[in-house]
Amino acid sequence: MPDETSAPTILPALAERVGRLSPADTSEASSQARILELISTASAPFYRGHYMPGHLTASAVVVDPSRTRALLIFHEKLQLWLQPGGHFEPGEEDPLVAATREAQEETGLACEPGLPEPLFDLDVHTIPARAAKGDRPAEPAHDHFDLRFLLVASSEDAIAGDGVTAVRWIELSEAQGLDLDPGLRRALAKVKPL
Repeated sequence: MPDETSAPTILPALAERVGRLSPADTSEASSQARILELISTASAPFYRGHYMPGHLTASAVVVDPSRTRALLIFHEKLQLWLQPGGHFEPGEEDPLVAATREAQEETGLACEPGLPEPLFDLDVHTIPARAAKGDRPAEPAHDHFDLRFLLVASSEDAIAGDGVTAVRWIELSEAQGLDLDPGLRRALAKVKPL
């Protein structure tokens, strides 16, 4: 467990970045308020064992260089098509670094920020409880306070990596008609082709 007596030094700057983002809808506005509250009150917001109410995660809306397609992963545990992303590693506090690392681990692709301020979308969503299995302890239901970044892939040769059973490029013009999480559809709608 991390030292909970000292708050990470990045939190004031992170709160400022989150506060600058203009929400696209009421759901994102609610997520923004909840993330700002978590940043200001949680003793260990980056720690994946911080379950009440949850912890920060970082993910990537990965697009091709023309920004007409996005890369989705099929998440092994959740059995859903999602954007790459996940938990912070111990000692990791930069969400862009975490999102980029997760994208590479899950897709095999190196990615670069797609905007001068790549923090692109905010979403708080509930993760269901999990029973203990093997070395993995049980986890109660909790929320992921997801910081989403727009990243441009270095190539289109994605592979299913860590915790992923499949990868798939989709046309952004088709995203709204797919059975995707509403927050992911919102994020994909924000991408503007070059």
